[in-house]
Amino acid sequence: MKHFNKEERSWIMYDWANSAFATIMLAAVFPIFFVNISGGEGSLGSVWWGRGLAISALILAIGAPIIGAFIEYVGVRKRLFISFLALGILSLFFLATQDSWQLLLIGYIFSSLFWSAGNIIYDSYLLDVTTKERMDKVSAWGYAMGYIGGSTIPFVISIILIMFGSKFPIPIYNTLAVQLSILLTAVWWWVFSIPILLNVHHKYGKSKPEKNIIHKTFQNILSTAVKISKNKGLLIFIIAFFFYIDGVGTVIRMATAYGAELGLGVGGMIGALLVTQLVAMPFSIFFGKLADKYNSINILISAIIVYIFICITGFIMGFGLEIVCSHEQIVDCSCCTEHRWFGHDVALVLFWTLAFLVGTVQGGIQATSRAVFGRMIPPNNSGEYFGFFEIFSRFAAILGPFLYATILSLTGRASFSILSIILVFILGMSVLLYGKKYIKFEV
Repeated sequence: MKHFNKEERSWIMYDWANSAFATIMLAAVFPIFFVNISGGEGSLGSVWWGRGLAISALILAIGAPIIGAFIEYVGVRKRLFISFLALGILSLFFLATQDSWQLLLIGYIFSSLFWSAGNIIYDSYLLDVTTKERMDKVSAWGYAMGYIGGSTIPFVISIILIMFGSKFPIPIYNTLAVQLSILLTAVWWWVFSIPILLNVHHKYGKSKPEKNIIHKTFQNILSTAVKISKNKGLLIFIIAFFFYIDGVGTVIRMATAYGAELGLGVGGMIGALLVTQLVAMPFSIFFGKLADKYNSINILISAIIVYIFICITGFIMGFGLEIVCSHEQIVDCSCCTEHRWFGHDVALVLFWTLAFLVGTVQGGIQATSRAVFGRMIPPNNSGEYFGFFEIFSRFAAILGPFLYATILSLTGRASFSILSIILVFILGMSVLLYGKKYIKFEV
């Protein structure tokens, strides 16, 4: 970190701050808790989790360009950032007091919305804190610090509470352990947001119009949309991003729900996700170095290929566990259980292997994508452009979870759901392969 200036370090530290939310609320602790508490019969928990993700993504996708346009005005960006941060933290405090799955889902949708809205502003600050030559490095270090700090330390504390809390002198049982994990996420997010609040400022902005600010904002949105549509390279990249980041987000958000659906142990799954966080830190930095030396688009294509392999292996893992019983579909029928390809122990090893592979590409593909986009847009309109970037990211987050939930509800087979995610990766890679000759960087 000594090679970064104060603004760059403060910007990077916000990834450390908000990554606790990504791990505990999106990837690990909360999804498992929600699926278990709302499970009922069959796949109800996973289906509603997928629907909740899709609803949250849809609302933010509609609001993202409006947020992006508003934060271009001098004096607005920081105030909105503080507002989203405060509302997100308050939503987590609300979640920590609930045990109804319906209220948990509503609280999650709101907390996710405010967290994601704040990240639009955070991403747009990238052009305020560094130069285009350094974006790959700074962006990669943001994800790296998020993984090693925000994703790991609160995660480990949560694991200890959940797995060993009942043995404490004052016992902490499962629901209370999850509630304390949510509170820890809120406190961690707030405390480590202080550097960006103090040291990062909006440098490239527009004067706020004296009247008709709403009308002017929508004019700016339309103007930015026209500029994107006329820039062939930028348009191709953002379409490709729409598809492949959908797959990335679905893998992150549905991994533990998928494991729970297959009956894998909570402790084993959480341990595997810890592996993901630890591996992701060095590989995020490694991706930043690769992007400095090689074509960033080729780096993205390579990461997509790894994700396709991950989905295929995940399908094999799930299909090998699922039983289609010939005796009136009695799942615990001993003669049909023998037809399984392997047991849960082997499946858990596969899950850990997949967690390691995800860690090698998860941070890198996101950091490289953010830097590629940042290098293609003008700094004076970073908020508006990142608002559209978030549109594609959020609408992408609708397709994958919706596919997963729909196929699971139609077939009852989680393995087919994970296999369907390959489609979005293939579409994203195809667009990148077609359009990489048009993608130009402004350095």
